[in-house]
Amino acid sequence: MMQEISTTEEWDEILDQSNEKPVLMMKHSSTCPVSASAFSAFQRTETNLSKYYLIVQKSRPLSQEIERELQIRHESPQLFLLKDGKAVWKASHYAIMEPSITKAIQEHQV
Repeated sequence: MMQEISTTEEWDEILDQSNEKPVLMMKHSSTCPVSASAFSAFQRTETNLSKYYLIVQKSRPLSQEIERELQIRHESPQLFLLKDGKAVWKASHYAIMEPSITKAIQEHQV
């Protein structure tokens, strides 16, 4: 499952969901070629985890809220693996590739 989010309520639900099972969350820029490549790798990554994303240009306040809550400086593109309400892994820009995402999932799943 891959779903766009745009509200604080959806973000809160994702954090709650991460207490049961890890989830992936991506901050995506719709105007950046690097982000387009990273988003494609994110889409192609095969996993049974839920995948969520926000488009920074459409959801800037939510992007800032995520930055505050996770206490991780905003970058775009940026991908998080969330577990127990925290980012247990993060990557940005060219580090967002299928092999690195798959490795992070394998290392952090229960």
